[in-house]
Amino acid sequence: MSFHALLVSKDEEATAILTPLLARCGVGLACCGYPEALCRLAEETFDSVIVDFDDPHSASLVLQNASEASAGVKAVTVALLSDKTKVRNVFGAGANFILYKPISPEQAEASLRAATALIKRERRRSFRVPVQVPIQFQLQEGGPLEGILLDLSEDGMDMLAAQPLSAGASVRARFNLPDSNTEVEVSGALAWASPNGQAGVRFIDVSESLRAQLKTWVLANAPDAPPPDPEPVSQCTLTDLSLGGCYVETESPFPERSGITLCLNAEDMEVQAEGMVRVMHPGFGMGIEFASRTTDERAQVARFIGFLTSRPGTLPALLITPRNLAAGDQYDSPDSLPTEDLDDPLLELLRSGDSLNQEEFLQKLRQQRNSEEVTSA
Repeated sequence: MSFHALLVSKDEEATAILTPLLARCGVGLACCGYPEALCRLAEETFDSVIVDFDDPHSASLVLQNASEASAGVKAVTVALLSDKTKVRNVFGAGANFILYKPISPEQAEASLRAATALIKRERRRSFRVPVQVPIQFQLQEGGPLEGILLDLSEDGMDMLAAQPLSAGASVRARFNLPDSNTEVEVSGALAWASPNGQAGVRFIDVSESLRAQLKTWVLANAPDAPPPDPEPVSQCTLTDLSLGGCYVETESPFPERSGITLCLNAEDMEVQAEGMVRVMHPGFGMGIEFASRTTDERAQVARFIGFLTSRPGTLPALLITPRNLAAGDQYDSPDSLPTEDLDDPLLELLRSGDSLNQEEFLQKLRQQRNSEEVTSA
């Protein structure tokens, strides 16, 4: 399956570097200037939009249009930036990744590897199998409602209700998988809604067993093969770990607020945890908050920390795979365990990290490490 990116830049050197790198990732590239980009985004769908911030106003407008133009598929956005002091501004404008100019082929390849993994994941999330079966659902505030399930994937569904719905609302739904007696119950959020009652639902807090069941059903019933699962990023080093989160050094960090799955392995102990990227430092690393929605999830992390503490010098292996481009709503779930009672300086730093530049954040992180060393001495 091919993917398509739009490069909005007049920088011929950047174009010459990015074109072959994207081709190796299976991404075809179209190039244009700022005015033409706005027209193309209104008429075409791109998996990724790469925009040069030499003209910040025009670049921000392109990113805004890229976000508004997505029809169920979120475009992964990449900014080309010359002034590193403007990183926070560019993230605020909607960029997921940043490549510093002049572009280093090595840094670009690492970042594009992570971007391509997210492109695959977003395309897979938007992949739907058409169906037409009854569905019962209930909004967070309101009584039972009925509708028709229109299509289904392992991460979401489209449905038609008898009345207009509101995007962002929480929903619980129940339906039978077509051609089976299996009843499915899911929780989700309305990602979009139209005046005619049609709405798209993004599943939230899906158990691994149900996710596997949905994945198997999609593979068996899809008229075409779905996009491949993304490969995990393995070039990672865990530098800081607490009950609430961790910091990972990697040349391929994922965007802030993206959802990821971590697999930590040390000797004969392995822990899998879901998390959200709170802080991303391009080409260097990322800070991740663990979901920790259940007591068992938090206990697993506690056991792993205890295991590492009992074996000084043990360096755990780490694999990170993207789950979605935007995971923020999962961390406001009423089912989540409270974090206010945790004495967790690392988690507090991660949550305030978007107000700090990279050097300020890393300085505070080093101060925490030194404080812990003094305390344990």
